[in-house]
Amino acid sequence: MNKTTIKNFESSKSEAKARAILQGAMQEFLANGYAATSMDKIAKTAGVSKATVYSHFGDKESLFNAVMQDLVKDKFQKVMGLQEPQSLAQDPKIVLSAMATRMLENAKSDRAFHDFIRIIIGESGRFPELAKAYVNNLAKPAIKTLTKYFESHPKLNLDDPEATVRVMIGSLVYFVMLQEMLHGKDILPLPDERLVNTLTELITQN
Repeated sequence: MNKTTIKNFESSKSEAKARAILQGAMQEFLANGYAATSMDKIAKTAGVSKATVYSHFGDKESLFNAVMQDLVKDKFQKVMGLQEPQSLAQDPKIVLSAMATRMLENAKSDRAFHDFIRIIIGESGRFPELAKAYVNNLAKPAIKTLTKYFESHPKLNLDDPEATVRVMIGSLVYFVMLQEMLHGKDILPLPDERLVNTLTELITQN
């Protein structure tokens, strides 16, 4: 093997170990929660040494952040679907309706994400870093991306784009939590389309 081949091989092995650690960490966090999950358990589940876990991710908080990033990274752009300048040329009612529908469908079908939200809500009192991981890795990027879209679209004339974004995202998140996580769909059923249509009408009616 030449030096380049050796370097690529070692990089591939390192990436494989990092992937195994992330998968092992997700399994342990979902099964046991944050407080009861140790780096020892994660290392055992991942099939690597504890030293390897620490060398890749540093500590449990950093590893939880990495798991959260991994959980949302492949879905974020797919769900938001705001590719400029194409999105700015489209009717905002159509863009927002499609985006809100994707957000609901994705959130409702992802059981692992539901369980992670439960962990964050249940343990963030003792471990505020969990809530910060959610805000930094999901809420903040979504709010910034959608605010930029609201500010830039020539057909939208909003007095406070960021506040409007928070109303929209907050309504969607609460809807998913109430209907899916708190079993509200059996007690207070409401079709997704009614919520999506009402939100898009309120935002685009100006």
